[in-house]
Parts: sequence; C-alpha cells; structure tokens
Amino acid sequence: MDDPIKLLMQGALQQSRFPATSRYAGLATAQYQQADGKTVVYVTRRFLPQGDELQVVQEHLVTEGERLDQIAAQYLGDPEQYWRICDSNNAMQPEELVDEPGKRITITLPEGMTG
Repeated sequence: MDDPIKLLMQGALQQSRFPATSRYAGLATAQYQQADGKTVVYVTRRFLPQGDELQVVQEHLVTEGERLDQIAAQYLGDPEQYWRICDSNNAMQPEELVDEPGKRITITLPEGMTG
C-alpha cells in the first residue's frame, strides 16, 4: 500500500480533501518536516470573514438551554454548519453565542453570497 503522506507530497492526492460544506473547503494543505524527519501535513490558515460584511438573513433570540448546533439545524439545515453562525457573529468561542438567554444572534448568507 502506498504511503498517503508520500503521495500527497508528490501531488498524487488532492491538496484539499474537505467537503464543500466544511469551513476548510478550498484550503490547501502544507507540510512541515520535524527534526526527527517525520513529515506533518496540515491545513493552511483560514482567514475569518467579518460578520458585519455578511448578508444578514435573520436574527435569532437565544432561549434557555439552546445549543448552537440546534440553531444551525433550524436555520441552515445542518447542525455541523454552526461555524457559519460563529463567523456571522464574530465569535471565536461557539458557546459564548448561547450562554445568555435573550441574546440576539444573526444568521447570514455564506461569505461572498448576496441576495
């Protein structure tokens, strides 16, 4: 069996193996050679969009005990898209968006989309 790290370094595998719905979609991978000779493959940096530059679709009023994945499922149809709500609200810690009942959070279109 071929070593996937060697194949990646030789360009035989795609650089980005993330689905289109992933926050890492479209990002390239890079490699780092450790002192012991081991190669570590990693995803390059993702720059976060500014929430105030995204097209707001709706606001949501957080209720007691609500989780961000539930909100993402409700508005975006996929609980794993919670990261888009974080981007919309400039949140680095997802739990800070739902830690306080009565907080208003925005739901936006993905970066680059207008409507």
